[in-house]
Amino acid sequence: MKKIELHLHLEGAAPPDFIRGLAAEKGADLSGVFDERGAYAYDGFDGFLRCYEAATSVLRTPRDYARLLEEVLERSAEQGVAYTELFVSPEFCGGGDLSAWRDYLAAMTEVADKARRQGIDSRAILTIIRHFGADRARKTAICAAETAGTWVTGFGMGGAEAVGRATDYDWSFDCAREAGLGLTCHAGEWGGPDSIRDALVLGCTRIGHGVRAIEDPALVRDLIDKDITLEVCPGSNVALGVYPSWRAHPITRLAEAGVRVTVSTDDPPFFHTTMRREYDRLAETFAWGDTEFGQINRWAADAAFCDETTRDRLLKEFS
Repeated sequence: MKKIELHLHLEGAAPPDFIRGLAAEKGADLSGVFDERGAYAYDGFDGFLRCYEAATSVLRTPRDYARLLEEVLERSAEQGVAYTELFVSPEFCGGGDLSAWRDYLAAMTEVADKARRQGIDSRAILTIIRHFGADRARKTAICAAETAGTWVTGFGMGGAEAVGRATDYDWSFDCAREAGLGLTCHAGEWGGPDSIRDALVLGCTRIGHGVRAIEDPALVRDLIDKDITLEVCPGSNVALGVYPSWRAHPITRLAEAGVRVTVSTDDPPFFHTTMRREYDRLAETFAWGDTEFGQINRWAADAAFCDETTRDRLLKEFS
């Protein structure tokens, strides 16, 4: 089955072997980043963020990011993904400097254009790192607004949900909206239902994760009424302990209530998952089949931050 993925962090999709190879080329010490089997090593969400940022530290040049994007898109294509949206932060691509970001973007756009011709389409969602603070976020917003176009089509926020409130970043979201970018925000993963409400105040049409909406029936109704799409990452939620098991995950309850849910991998090598594995577990746990998978992909196509020609093509894949 072909698949659409809306929630994939570019750096978080870097295979451990790729990062180790890059570290060896640069003579970088990544002690503590990997376990004895060579996988990423961390404990809990805070440990995950530290591991993620340590691994990311060896991605230093536009060429590094181009190589990473090529690797990630090839692996996505192997999983049957026909269209993917990648969270990319100018914070990691030149420290939020607009001139430096343009160089990184040019290198990645060249790779994305080549991959599109080979059958996998992609777009970039430029991403605030929430725990870096609202002032630094403005630099990312300016990068997003100044380079909005063919590949850069979205704007969002990731990072530690416990830091401040999403509404503290309203200037950045306003800037991105004025540039015509689609808006999404991580919420309702570690933050409760109120974190989702804050994201809706910012004008987001999509919520990254958003699964804790299930705790608030009134919020579930709001999501349905406003046609808000959730970028759900079940394997990530289980791996990080948001839910104790796949059976406990609320994705089916949300979908049955009428909420538009989609399925993504988030940071797949960190959580030992792939898009195919996510689909397999949904089939095994909740008896999902072609009907359910077709529906989530149509919802994903409807919510994608892409041009209408691309959207129509994607919808035809799942009609």
